[in-house]
Amino acid sequence: MCGRYSLSTPRDVLTDLFELEEAAPIEVRYNIAPTQEAAVVRSRDGRRRLEALRWGLVPSWADDPSIGGRLINARSETAAERPSFAESFRERRCLVPADGFYEWEGGPGRARQPYWIRRVDGAPFAMAGLWDRWASGASVLESFSILTTEANERLADLHDRMPVLLPPDVWERWLAADPAAPEELVPLLGPCPPGDLELVPVSDYVNRVGNEGRRCIERMEPVQPSLFG
Repeated sequence: MCGRYSLSTPRDVLTDLFELEEAAPIEVRYNIAPTQEAAVVRSRDGRRRLEALRWGLVPSWADDPSIGGRLINARSETAAERPSFAESFRERRCLVPADGFYEWEGGPGRARQPYWIRRVDGAPFAMAGLWDRWASGASVLESFSILTTEANERLADLHDRMPVLLPPDVWERWLAADPAAPEELVPLLGPCPPGDLELVPVSDYVNRVGNEGRRCIERMEPVQPSLFG
């Protein structure tokens, strides 16, 4: 799954990387959490834009927007069939820029050790996302969910799921405005190569949603021996 991530990459770097036509101001964040606003890349009329949406997808038909807190992730294997995500999977796809995501190692008798998981080259990346628009009277809420897949060999001992990291050569297809059949898109949504990722042990400072800043990603020695050395 993906329940917390970071995006501290400068906006001008994101503009070049994603070939953006427009980029809304974004705040440097090291501890993005569900129900908070975060940056996504969408394509409208062939123009890519960086925009802020709320994390936790609220389907257009929902009675209560609080459902979004339970829909922060969508399983890539079943999203095209689930009522909450099916229409967005066909018609409203986005990229979720990040430079790292968090996962926790733990078990019986062990303290939970957080890891910041990033590319080995330190470059930002794109997670596959879906978005939707919910409206009630004058209130309009645009929100998104991050697609997950089975964990690769590097992460499997940490968690059985991981976010889908899309390579640049499929971004255009993923963002295409035309409706797409699941069989065209599902093959794009597997785990990334294990050698692409580095696991950085960090302190439990990141555990608290309200904590922010570079302290969240500072490397530290695990309190207990780790599966990851």
